[in-house]
Amino acid sequence: MTLKEYSGKAVPLLMDNVDTDQLIPAEFLKLLEKRGLGKYLFYRWRYDQKGNENSEFLLNDPKFKDGTVLIGLRNFGIGSSRENAVWALVDFGFRVVLAESFGDIFYENAVKNGLILVKLDINTLKKIGELAKSGNLIVTVDLEKKQVSYGGRSIGFQMDESVRKRLISGKSEIEITLDYNEKIALFESKMPKFLKVNMEPEQRKIIEG
Repeated sequence: MTLKEYSGKAVPLLMDNVDTDQLIPAEFLKLLEKRGLGKYLFYRWRYDQKGNENSEFLLNDPKFKDGTVLIGLRNFGIGSSRENAVWALVDFGFRVVLAESFGDIFYENAVKNGLILVKLDINTLKKIGELAKSGNLIVTVDLEKKQVSYGGRSIGFQMDESVRKRLISGKSEIEITLDYNEKIALFESKMPKFLKVNMEPEQRKIIEG
């Protein structure tokens, strides 16, 4: 599914150094299904030791119940390489995270799962966050224009071109590789014969026509 633009209600988390253990604690990593992980997102912040909701945490506030654009600050998604952290965010309903910076592995996992990560400066994030506290701010991310719009204002952002195109196309790594089938076959057709010795018969048929 292609995605050129996304709009959703903003949720102002506005915290630095949100790591993957805070996103989803280690005890839930044994759950390998993506579906259902959303209920464990920010588990230690959303619930007390008895499993009751923490009324002071914003995700338990009814006005943010249907929020899909999360606003962080510096170093969002640092820590371990657990892809479950991204799965939990997506399963909960988040489609976009705005922050000044992201953990490298978290960023790669997000791209694989179609979660849009946009880097903005701290002052802009705080402005958006302040407006979002009302519980009715809609933020729009335009991947074609590389622009974030909020409260009647717009600001540009930078994104790696390969990442931007992948998010727009909605293609997986395998699908992207398949797009290059003809070029791969052409390259392999020019390989010396001794390199083709260990190829499967079907591979040789494709290369040799």
